[in-house]
Amino acid sequence: MISGIIDRFECDIAVIEVDDHTIEYPKHLLPSEAEVGDVVLIEGNKITLDKEATAARRHEVDELVDELFED
Repeated sequence: MISGIIDRFECDIAVIEVDDHTIEYPKHLLPSEAEVGDVVLIEGNKITLDKEATAARRHEVDELVDELFED
């Protein structure tokens, strides 16, 4: 199983960051609620959202932004 992050959507293609490269999958293979920044688990042509990892990642990013813009 591969873990990646949705980088962007280009028409009907989802561009997913995996380690130090990107891979492309047809957008229809992703869950309909998938958004840019979501962590996904890829197993063959089955792609699922990792909601816990996504929430943890967003929390970490929010903390970094708060730290960056402290008074």
